[in-house]
Amino acid sequence: MVETYKYAGNELELFKDATNWKQYVSSKIKHFIGNKVLEVGAGIGSTTKILNDGLAENWTMLEPDENMHRHLCNKHSSFPGNTTIVLGKLDMITELFDTILYIDVLEHIENDQEELENASRLLVSGGKIIVLSPAFNFLFSQFDKSVDHCRRYVRNDLRRRKPEGMTIVFMEYLDTLGFFASAMNKIFLRQSYPTKKQIHLWDKKLIPLSRIFDKLFFHSFGKTILVVFEKK
Repeated sequence: MVETYKYAGNELELFKDATNWKQYVSSKIKHFIGNKVLEVGAGIGSTTKILNDGLAENWTMLEPDENMHRHLCNKHSSFPGNTTIVLGKLDMITELFDTILYIDVLEHIENDQEELENASRLLVSGGKIIVLSPAFNFLFSQFDKSVDHCRRYVRNDLRRRKPEGMTIVFMEYLDTLGFFASAMNKIFLRQSYPTKKQIHLWDKKLIPLSRIFDKLFFHSFGKTILVVFEKK
């Protein structure tokens, strides 16, 4: 029997049109992506549509939520022809990959250390695990609770979770201005969910500025953290 998971949040629909943010993330990640890709927690397919340009030999979309898996299957024809959609969790995967993606996923997994160790065993030599997650646990808010986040991360958290036999080849904080927007929500607004208008403002106005300020502040802080682990 396939082990599944019921996702509690609905922010994937809210953030699906955050095109400036998705393009920014893509610019940071795409050159690390190889020829055989496993995307853990494919959600509603937004990450696939941004990162999968169809050039990889195979792109496996692994989704543990049955409703989201059904949604992905129904729109399979809208994805590049290299995609395969699988219902379940990492423990059912046996083949090897050169890239494993955790895009806004690892923070939902209670035993994240074990998850990364298991993922590393599914990598070929030189393969990479790419993690994008919310940053700074002091920003943990009602929003994080409402979407079942277990934690947020800082650099040292991810260094400690580095799987055995892997090294960190890239790590940056992203979205400087989003850091302050998250702090404002944590302290003043205390919203469980942002409104569509707020997401539009963040994506269209703040993200283009964050791309500038991230460089000015040498990616020393931000709303999100990106790390790339490489298997030796």
